[in-house]
Amino acid sequence: MARFRVARAWTAGAPAPIGAVMSDYLSLSLLAALAAALLVGSMLFFAAMVAPMVFKVLDEATAGRFIRRLFPVYYLGMFAFAAAAAAAAAVVRPVDAVVLALVALGFLYARQVLMPRINAMRDQELAGESAAGKRFQRLHSLSVWVNGAQFLAATVVLARLIVAA
Repeated sequence: MARFRVARAWTAGAPAPIGAVMSDYLSLSLLAALAAALLVGSMLFFAAMVAPMVFKVLDEATAGRFIRRLFPVYYLGMFAFAAAAAAAAAVVRPVDAVVLALVALGFLYARQVLMPRINAMRDQELAGESAAGKRFQRLHSLSVWVNGAQFLAATVVLARLIVAA
């Protein structure tokens, strides 16, 4: 009930009590840190555990099909975590919010642009087109570098959010 009165007084034009402002600030900071932690942890788990295990346990053809189905979901999930962290940080840590928004956009780029090109080059390579193999390798390397840069940026922002909280 007290929370409702604070919100009501705040919206009625009365100055918000210091405790309410600090509580909202802290809530946004914690939400941003939580979403960034989910992002960094999920990226680390995927890179260190899931991707290597897929190719150790499954045969090459099955692993390829599995990864093709997994990556779109991975990119959407990571986009959601990065976007949520950016939205929460927008008020309390605007520079970090911009970095997280760029990380989120990177996931959309990887999912919508890079991944279809990688898949097309891999298909052409498997069909016997040797030049496609080199293009596949370049695009795959680019995707690894993009993901690494996203991981580094998100880790730095997470550290900054933790220190600031």
